[in-house]
Parts: sequence; C-alpha cells; structure tokens
Amino acid sequence: MIPRRVNPEEIDVKALGLRAGLEIHQQLDTRHKLFCSCPTSLASEDEEKDEFIRQLRPTRSELGEVDIAALFEWRKGRLYHYHAPRRVSCLVEADEEPPHEINREAVTIGLAMAKAFGSTIVDEIYVMRKIVIDGSNTTGFQRTAIVALGGSITTPSGKKIGIQSIAVEEDAARKLGEKGRFIHYNLDRLGIPLIEISTAPDIETPEEAYETALTIGQMLRLTGKVKRGIGTIRQDLNVSIRGGVKTEIKGVQRLDLLPKIVLYEAIRQYRLLQIRDELRSRGVREEDIKSQGIVDVTDIFKDTKSKIIARALKRGGKVLAVKLPGFHGLLGVEVQPGRRFGTELADYARFWGGVGGLFHSDELPGYGITEEELNKVYERLAAEKGRDAIVLVADAEKNARKALEAVLERAAYALKGIPKETRAANDDGTTKFMRPQPGAARMYPETDIPPLEVDEDLLREAERLKPPTPQEKLRELEQRYRLGDELAKQLLRDPHLPLFEQLANRYGDKVSPKYIASILVNTLRSLAREGVPVENLSEEHIEAVVAALARGEISKDAVPDVLSYLAKNPGAGVNDAVKTLGLTRVSLEEVEAMVAEAVEALRDEIKARGMRALSKVMGRVMPKLRGRVDGKLVAELARKKIEEVLRENS
Repeated sequence: MIPRRVNPEEIDVKALGLRAGLEIHQQLDTRHKLFCSCPTSLASEDEEKDEFIRQLRPTRSELGEVDIAALFEWRKGRLYHYHAPRRVSCLVEADEEPPHEINREAVTIGLAMAKAFGSTIVDEIYVMRKIVIDGSNTTGFQRTAIVALGGSITTPSGKKIGIQSIAVEEDAARKLGEKGRFIHYNLDRLGIPLIEISTAPDIETPEEAYETALTIGQMLRLTGKVKRGIGTIRQDLNVSIRGGVKTEIKGVQRLDLLPKIVLYEAIRQYRLLQIRDELRSRGVREEDIKSQGIVDVTDIFKDTKSKIIARALKRGGKVLAVKLPGFHGLLGVEVQPGRRFGTELADYARFWGGVGGLFHSDELPGYGITEEELNKVYERLAAEKGRDAIVLVADAEKNARKALEAVLERAAYALKGIPKETRAANDDGTTKFMRPQPGAARMYPETDIPPLEVDEDLLREAERLKPPTPQEKLRELEQRYRLGDELAKQLLRDPHLPLFEQLANRYGDKVSPKYIASILVNTLRSLAREGVPVENLSEEHIEAVVAALARGEISKDAVPDVLSYLAKNPGAGVNDAVKTLGLTRVSLEEVEAMVAEAVEALRDEIKARGMRALSKVMGRVMPKLRGRVDGKLVAELARKKIEEVLRENS
C-alpha cells in the first residue's frame, strides 16, 4: 500500500527524471499599447469609463476543429461585463475597430532580447490569434507574434538552458471579480505589450528553475524597457517526469515559489503513477469504473447531523453517490503536501459541476456524517468495505450529477496515469486543476494585421537596446561603482537597479554609490520588515532623499526616518519630513560645543578609562543630534576631544 503522507525531503527529482521548461511573460514599458495608441498605464477607480456586456463562444479552426479548453469555458455559460476607461482604452480594446499595425517599439525590445540570447530572428513577423474565451479578451482570442527562435542562456551555476521562442503579445484584461453568471473585467490592461520567452525543457532541478527565471528576469530589466511591480511579470511552467506527461502550471508571480512548485509537481506525478500501479495490482479496470451508476441516496440523510448536507437539502438539493471499485484507501493518499487524491477529484467536481466540494469514504465518518449513514450508502451501492471507495455530493441534482460524472471520468483516467491538464499555482507551492490542456486548434492567423518586415532600422535599434548578461553587469557594478561582490549581487536582483545607476551617475561625487545601493537593497527592505508601506515610495521620493543628502540638508542617520515618513505620507516632500521629525541640520560649531560640554562633564571618567569612555560621550550627545548630523562626524570630534584630555594628563 502507498504511504498516505509524502515527505518532499525524501524525493530525488533527478532520479524521477524531472524535465521542466519556463514561459516568462513580462510587460513592456512602451509608449502605447501593442495594437493601438492608448497609453500603457492602469486606470484609477474614479476615471470616466464605458461599460458593456458580451458572451463569447468558441469557433472552429481552419481544419474544422474546436479547441477543447475553449469549448469547456463556453459551457460554463458565463457573461462578461467590461469596464472600459476612456483614457487608456479605445474601440480596439472593445473589438469595435480593427487593430492598428503592431507596435514597432515592442517588437524592437523583443529583437533586443533575441540578440542577447543569440536567437535566430525571423525575416517577417506575422501575428497569430490564440483562442481564449474566459472573457479576458473581448475578441475571444489573444494576438501573439513570434520574433525569434532558438538561442540560450547560462545560469549562475553554469547550466546552459536553451531558448525555444521569443514572442511579443498583448496582455489580457484585468479581472475585477465575479458575481453570479457575470465576470467583471477592466480593459485598461488589455493590449499592453508582453514579451513571452519560452525555454527548452532543459531544467532538471527545482533550483535550476529559479536560476533560469532569475537570469532571464535580470536581462529583461537590464533593457530598461520593462514595467516593474506586482502583476507585471509572471512565469508559467511545463513540468514532467519519466513516465509522466507535460503539465502546464499557470500564473506564478513569486520567483521564490518556483522551486517548490516544480518539486511539488514532480511529486504529484510520481504519486499519481504510484496510484496507477496500485490500482492495476488490485485488478481494477477502466470499464469497472465507467460502468458505475450514480445513485440518489438523499433519503439516507433526511435526519443527518451534517450541516453541509442539511443546508443543501434545505435548498431543494439532493445527495448523490457513486462507487469507485478498488479505490479504498487511495483517495486519502497525499499527491502533494496537504493535497490528497480526493482533492484532485474534488477539483474536477467543482470545475464540471460547479459544486462546493465532495465527501469520500477515506475521510468518513466525519463532517457530521455518521458510521451508520456511511454503512447504508455502502449497502445501497453494493460496495465492499475495505476494497471500494464511496464519493458523495450534496447539491442541486443537475450539478451533483455533473460533478460525479467528472469524478468517474477522472478516477478511470487514474489507471492510465497523469491527465494532460493546465493547473493553477497556489500560494503554498501546490497546484490545482484549472482546465483541460488546450491543443493546436486554438491557433490561427490574424488577418487584420499586415506582416512586419524586420529591416535594418529595427535591427540597429535592437542592438542598441541589447542587454548585457548578468555576469557582465555584475562586473560593471563592482568595477565602475566599486561595490562589493555581495552588494552588487543584491543590486543585480533588485528592481531598483536602473534607479541606482541614475542616482549614482547624478550624485555619486557627493554621496557614495555604495551608500546609494545600500539604501535601495538594505534600508528599504528593513523598513518593509518593520511594516512601513515602502510600496508608496516613488522613484521621485527616493531621488529627493538622495539629493537632500548630497546637498547636506539631511544626514545619513536621517535617511531611514525620512523615507519612512514619505512612505506613510506620500503626498509630502523631504522638507515636510525634516520639519515634522525635527531633523534640521546643526552647524559644525554647535556639534563641537555639545561634544566639548559632554567631554568636560565626563573628564574624570575619561582620565580613568581613556578612549573606552567614548561610548559614554556619544550616549550624552547623540540623543540630541540623531538624524541631524552623521554619527561618524560626532564620533570623530569626540575622539579628538578625548585625546586632548588624555594628553593634558600625560
């Protein structure tokens, strides 16, 4: 029997034959959208907007095929309510006007990355349509254009990872929420240019997935032409193991979560293969599962203590049950930490039936369902305890029946192994079923946009934008700005790198570049850990603080306090912070006088302890001067005064 629990630390992914590839989607910081002249900024809530409602349906490809993922989205019967801010969307986003020619600026950025990867650039760029009918695009498809093929990167650990393709495509509409049959979308994000970089399945460990995404992300930022912040970059994963299938995992936004997601998906496929082998060893056949009937067992639960079932019955629902022959003990087996095979079945039940969930015999009695009720269900279904499993759904009869049909279908597939599906990442690194995996039928040519020839002008501009490799940039940071190795590495990973170079070039003669880098990678993180809303700090805020430091208007000791004040009061300026916090600079004469006074008061202790009394002098002076003058200057003045006293007594 398979152990119920899984320990990730015991899993050797290389022995499992892990193979993974990445698809990195990054918003580009262009002047306008990919197929119109609207700006690429998001709208505020109070902006003037239009609203309209659409219903989308799938269409056949040129070969007469219908994409399975699109078909299933359509079957949900959803209506899409679009909010179209007038400042950042137009008739193109509303699909009331043909798209304009593709944005050359976005194409140039894609070509620059192709040059950096050593990819083969296409001669002409053709736009394709990719069917997407979840409402995130008013047209029912996403426009995408391949600009280059092939190439490679080298990760920090020296692993060479192949690049399969580089494409420029439009971002989707921004989902606002759901209410009943309606899904609400904002069209401000729709059409913002994205670059999609797809790697070969050369990744063999979770750590390599992290390094690959980090390296590509760094190179994108080094172009200086990508947007930054939450939601501007996401990673999709394709993961398989030996004997498994390529599984798509969508929408990973946290880089630090990538290794765990890769590991957990490898574990899931490994455990599903174990379940397959266990079912085969028990002599279970697909036809045994598919032949099971769905049985109404509502009467058994007419007096149930289960609150979930009682609520469903009160709403006029039914309790339906199905037998899974030979599945006893397998629904409770973990396929990922905290997620069991029964959870996989529940995902399918939710997707196909729209139910809240299901009960299965590996977790019963429980949830208010008694042993007696469970025994009656076993008897009604002619199921054998200790061999068969039971699945229950309490909901509207139509929904419950659809849900259990999906459970039977998924349980039958367990004898084959791992279904081809698209999954969504959870915050804990696990994944859940999202939809069936789309096929080739979802792609077809875009007939409204002429092809774009990749001419010499585009290539010259791309060469100018071509980013250095992270290794080359690291050497530049260390040598040009005299940053230490660790600080340079931290800065290379930080989204404020372009701001650092701007500030270091502008103020580096007055403020050490090393200190500017420390503000960006250390001070801001420290403030964030303390709960300061540093996300409110704009680049203008940070530059104003560095400029005030360069002019001698604030001290280094005051920088954290001023940044904290501005983060909490983003409408204020540095002068407001200085006045409110009482950080007005004091003259050198005033500092010398205060130090002399403190030394005189501690003269006897200085005679007795010598320079060890420095801390006592600083303790008297700094509470009055902290944030108004650099502590280093105060310490230097105090040492000189103490030395004078010691010389007098020598």
